[in-house]
Amino acid sequence: MTLPLAFPALHASHGGIYLREPGGETRAVSKGEAVGRAAETPVIFMNAPLMGQRLGYPDLSGLDLLELWAFVHPARFVVPTPKGMARALDLSSRPGEGRGDELGEADIPALYHAAAGALLAILESPEWAEREGAWTSAQSLYRLRWPWAQLVVPRLKKPERAERWLFSKLPEWEEKSARGQPRTVSLGEDEVVQRLGRLTGEGAEQRLGQRAYAEAAAACFAPRAYRDQPNLLLAEAGTGIGKTLGYLTPASLWAEKADGAVWISTYTKALQRQLDRETQRIFPDPAMLRRKVVIRKGRENYLCLLNLEDALQGGFAGRAAVLAHLVARWAAFSKDGDMVGGDLPGWLPTLFRRNGSTALTDRRGECVYAGCPHYRKCFIERAARASADADLVIANHALVMVNAARGREMGNRPARIIFDEGHHLFDAADSTFAVALTGQETIELRRWVIGPEGTSRGRRRGLAARLSDVASYDEEGGRAIEAARNAAMALPSDEWLKRISAGEPFGPVEALLAAVRGTVYARDAQDAADAGYGLETEMAELDGALVEAAQAAAEALDNLLRPLTRLGKRLEAVIEDAPDWLDGAARARIEGALGSLSWRCDMVTGWLALLSRVGGPADPDFVDWLAIDRFEGREYDIGFHRHWLDPTRPVTEVVMRPAHGVIITSATLKGGGDWDTAEARSGAQHLPRPPARFEAPSPFDYAGQAEVLIVTDVKKGDIAAMSGAYARLIEAAQGGTLGLFTAIRRLRAVHARIADRLAEARLPLYAQHVDPMDTGTLVDIFRDDPRASLLGTDALRDGVDVPGHSLRLVVMEGVPWPKPTVLHAARRLAGGGSAYDDRLIRSRLAQAFGRLIRRADDKGTFVILSAAMPSRLLSAFPDGVPIRRVTLDEAIISVSSRLSSDTSFVHQAGNASLVER
Repeated sequence: MTLPLAFPALHASHGGIYLREPGGETRAVSKGEAVGRAAETPVIFMNAPLMGQRLGYPDLSGLDLLELWAFVHPARFVVPTPKGMARALDLSSRPGEGRGDELGEADIPALYHAAAGALLAILESPEWAEREGAWTSAQSLYRLRWPWAQLVVPRLKKPERAERWLFSKLPEWEEKSARGQPRTVSLGEDEVVQRLGRLTGEGAEQRLGQRAYAEAAAACFAPRAYRDQPNLLLAEAGTGIGKTLGYLTPASLWAEKADGAVWISTYTKALQRQLDRETQRIFPDPAMLRRKVVIRKGRENYLCLLNLEDALQGGFAGRAAVLAHLVARWAAFSKDGDMVGGDLPGWLPTLFRRNGSTALTDRRGECVYAGCPHYRKCFIERAARASADADLVIANHALVMVNAARGREMGNRPARIIFDEGHHLFDAADSTFAVALTGQETIELRRWVIGPEGTSRGRRRGLAARLSDVASYDEEGGRAIEAARNAAMALPSDEWLKRISAGEPFGPVEALLAAVRGTVYARDAQDAADAGYGLETEMAELDGALVEAAQAAAEALDNLLRPLTRLGKRLEAVIEDAPDWLDGAARARIEGALGSLSWRCDMVTGWLALLSRVGGPADPDFVDWLAIDRFEGREYDIGFHRHWLDPTRPVTEVVMRPAHGVIITSATLKGGGDWDTAEARSGAQHLPRPPARFEAPSPFDYAGQAEVLIVTDVKKGDIAAMSGAYARLIEAAQGGTLGLFTAIRRLRAVHARIADRLAEARLPLYAQHVDPMDTGTLVDIFRDDPRASLLGTDALRDGVDVPGHSLRLVVMEGVPWPKPTVLHAARRLAGGGSAYDDRLIRSRLAQAFGRLIRRADDKGTFVILSAAMPSRLLSAFPDGVPIRRVTLDEAIISVSSRLSSDTSFVHQAGNASLVER
């Protein structure tokens, strides 16, 4: 048996590179020596993409501890850092192995050896909980030459009986009768207060704001008085009020009394995870919790078992195949099959440079429903059916809107909805109800209709293959499928972007996209093309050639829409005729195909409506423009875009009007403005009945817990000065800093200048768009290490919940002015000019400041590097917060005296505590 110490351990960071030999000697090495050693013999390390980036060796491979963890403990999370691994394996309590919470860079290779030994020892433990399926999986991984297999296989005893295959041991969902309509009930004030007391627990601090919030929310669960007029509440509850339990209390009580479902919609996955934890107070029994609370996400978030089977049986090769087998290990132990934000570690897909995890989900809308051999075990179908009988359904804004807009699950349509993070309702609607006629969208439609072409691999099938039985039974339906296939040949095909760039478009749609590209480049007035950013221009005053190209493309799209519409009617006729072969499974498959077909017909109809405006008058309800999408100077899409001028209008029509009760809530619902702003951004102004309003300020002592510093002597655009300011501020706070940027390029420039300097002070620095990890993992690392700092963009400005000492300083590179896009210009004109901009900026400042103080004992400083911060925007911050305009030196002194400390502090991380000196 080969022992783990037979291999060296390697660690590389901004603080240095260290190699530990099998004999136990640890020494500092150069990049060249480290790369040479890793190339000639397998080395033990953690996080290959990150380590490869540190070494300048992207092809780094070997014995990655995170891959071993994923095999040994599938569906169990570990913070992917040396400290996180040490804590998870309880290595800090073992003598001679180093303390996981007091590691120097030179100590980490020894920790890697210890962690490898501990994980491999678990394989031989009789108490190993995830043993089932491990032997079979290890054999497959051995054949794939997975580096750890040579150490794993000898430690696994062959089971006496053959292990069940994943697809045979997953539980099947059961068909149930439809749930009846909820009973008509009202909630009394006393029972709401009593339920709130039970959820908060005996002896808990009485929060008057939380009680008032729960009582206000309860009124929305009363029977509505008129059709299309829901009981609507707009509620702004400051951080610390206890908003979550405030609405869960009446929601759970109503669901129990009425036997109905309440949908709770969020914008971020972080809040979904928080709600998942909070609902354990309502249903402490795990079995009851699984029945009563269901988390729903879009189909693209879940593992597709048919795609996984294809990958395991040869569809994936090399490293992608290793990923497929590790995902199969996870699927056997997963709670719900959610690959994005669920119990699949977010860092696992990023370990594989060609991120094959996207191919394991249903991102193309190609599900064959009952035609799939795994239909009765499908994670997506199981979640959908479970939500029909649940009391509380935790979803996201996009899913709620898409289901309503596309008429999905009409029998399970939510009648009571709570939109938490309601300040994002406008943004979610803006994305959901947008129309994009682009090269990427049209080629996906071609592939959906035609199926695989040329040498393409995979299980992708066209309409003819998916509906072969319909074509053989219904002659007219068969002709419609063939006509649609012929018409789809006019859409862009593989290599479309190369042909357009070379001036050789093929077909009417590619010709239109080529004309769009030429027009956008011709109208570029600021030389943005040389900067590498995306380009756009208004869809106005277009020349004759582009108008003619649009007419030809519209004719081609209409030729496709007509047979697709006929096919939809024939599918409806087949369901109505109910031939002998149409059993339950076939009916479900055709109904699924009909829903998918209807969605694509609506999409093409939207494209035709957009093209009908080319060369004509603008539609006052929409904003239309032409764009070239680019990343770092490389074009990846071209086309037309259409957004609603006010996207809350369709939300109001398809989501709110049919509902009986709606709560829209947030800590920053008014966005630094007034109630008119809240009503405009939520869509309440489009309903005939005015909403009820509730407001409760935060109970936190912001005057004593926080301060805002506006640094006036860092010149805008001076990257060197900005970098120096970030470095000095982070050093003054001793880490715990969230740095927010409005441009990726500046973020990367600052990170490159200060990462090594901070590493010398043992202050780790991580960054979005730099470190090869997903945002969720970066936040987990940041939360876990009080000395770490994190740089990011807008995604980190909201939805990041890091209470305690781990986040004590927020630094913004400047005032977050809106990006001057065509869409923004139109909304600015309609919304009052500069007053509209001010509302957006105040909202962004309020959201960013909200990251800082999350608990009553938090303390923090909010810094803006802006010499000309307008005073009118300062109302974005809570009343009482001290606001000072200072020099950088003065800010450093203030941050250092307020936030850094020579004394120990305790940082809670889950159930473990980490003592950092």
